[in-house]
Amino acid sequence: MADLTIRPLADRVIVEPAAAETKTASGLIIPDTAQEKPQKGKVIAVGEGKKDEPMTVKVGDMVLYGKYAGTEFKYDGNDYMIMRESDIMCII
Repeated sequence: MADLTIRPLADRVIVEPAAAETKTASGLIIPDTAQEKPQKGKVIAVGEGKKDEPMTVKVGDMVLYGKYAGTEFKYDGNDYMIMRESDIMCII
């Protein structure tokens, strides 16, 4: 697990996206240019929530989020996404 010194504010969540699929179910290798951006990841850090709205996700949860949700950023050479909790569709 990554040790982030970044602390999200309010209802924001930092997610580490899962690796993109490199093979199909039948064993065909997918080239880098055709790989889809993953829509699931692991929660790395969670904000404190808004007043009267506690956070429902916690650090370590695997989540599914929308295709265009959040903002991508790099920190210490790793890729992360920061998004609102409302962008998360479900906990796996």
